[in-house]
Amino acid sequence: MINVKRFGLHRLDPPRQGGPRRMSLRGLVVLVAALVAAGAAAVLFVQPASGHGTAIGPSSRHYSCWERWGSDFQNPAMAEEDPMCWAAWQNDPSAMWNWNGLYREQVGGDHQGAIPDNQLCSGGQTGGTRYAPLDDPGAWKTTQVDSNFTFTNWDQANHGADYYRIYVTEQGYDAENDALDWADLELVADTGDIDPGVGRTPPSGGGTLVDIDVSAPGRSGHHIVYMIWQASHFDQSFYSCSDVWFGEGQPNEEPTGEPTEDPEPTEEPTTEEPGEEPTTGGPGGYACTATATVNSWGSGATVGVTVTNTGTQAIHNWMLHWTWPSGVAVSQVWNAEHSTMGGMEMAEPVGWNQAIPVGGSIEFGINVSGEISAAPEFDCLPS
Repeated sequence: MINVKRFGLHRLDPPRQGGPRRMSLRGLVVLVAALVAAGAAAVLFVQPASGHGTAIGPSSRHYSCWERWGSDFQNPAMAEEDPMCWAAWQNDPSAMWNWNGLYREQVGGDHQGAIPDNQLCSGGQTGGTRYAPLDDPGAWKTTQVDSNFTFTNWDQANHGADYYRIYVTEQGYDAENDALDWADLELVADTGDIDPGVGRTPPSGGGTLVDIDVSAPGRSGHHIVYMIWQASHFDQSFYSCSDVWFGEGQPNEEPTGEPTEDPEPTEEPTTEEPGEEPTTGGPGGYACTATATVNSWGSGATVGVTVTNTGTQAIHNWMLHWTWPSGVAVSQVWNAEHSTMGGMEMAEPVGWNQAIPVGGSIEFGINVSGEISAAPEFDCLPS
């Protein structure tokens, strides 16, 4: 177990300590692309896939929805059996496919300034409304815990941490009718710095399992465990809400434990190529690479990107992220959805190219203005 510092009755985040950060651009989400124009050098770049992470014990709301319904996400029975997950799936399936990507960038330690009350579980609606249903109070499935329990986060990409801060709602909080506010929380653990790779090795899927001892006495019934994970590789802050039940009489139980084999959808969000059946395997079965060519004409360029499934499991969704050199800006994108978050460029699929069978690939492109002769470093995230 990781040795953590315990706090009592703290309602506000301690100020972030200053000092240099370990920098290296990694992250989540999808893109880079383009085509058009004429040009100069064609540059090839390949970047292996990587993940991020989330709480898996007790499971975050989005990960628990993925655990229960990833293999059966279009089953109408979910609406009655698991209405909170049903609402989340209906709002945006990408939130569940990309359960390891709920984070914000460039928060600078001011979490309360960046995330308003009633939006804590969605990280201040990071990514627009994608994760918004996670903020809704209601009958979320709960994991039964004692007043002393172990909180486990899955650091899939070995980002490490400047700190984990674990909060638990105070006794009297009504998780089924009251959206989470900062004033509802008590800070119960603060780990301080954890180096990348420190923790347990998961049975599958890579990365590290980080265990944190938590003590939250005097509670009963449905509560929320709130995590802030400040990654150390870059100013990325991951957030999650995990629903727990203290004591007896748990009404909405969900399984919890180590990373297990990822659920395999019986029906894809989009149609796979004929004859390609999804293969089975754990999170480690997902893998993708991005190869890019750059055709530059001086004041601009066309970047053509190919995303290839290099894993042993069919990809249901993919994302890329990257940063451009100074002075480069997107002017046109095709066959991908483009967005930005802080200084990060992101792209994700349009409907028809969301799924990639094993060994298959998709292509998209982007035109940019500004001088660029080589492709940026793409991070490819499959799920």
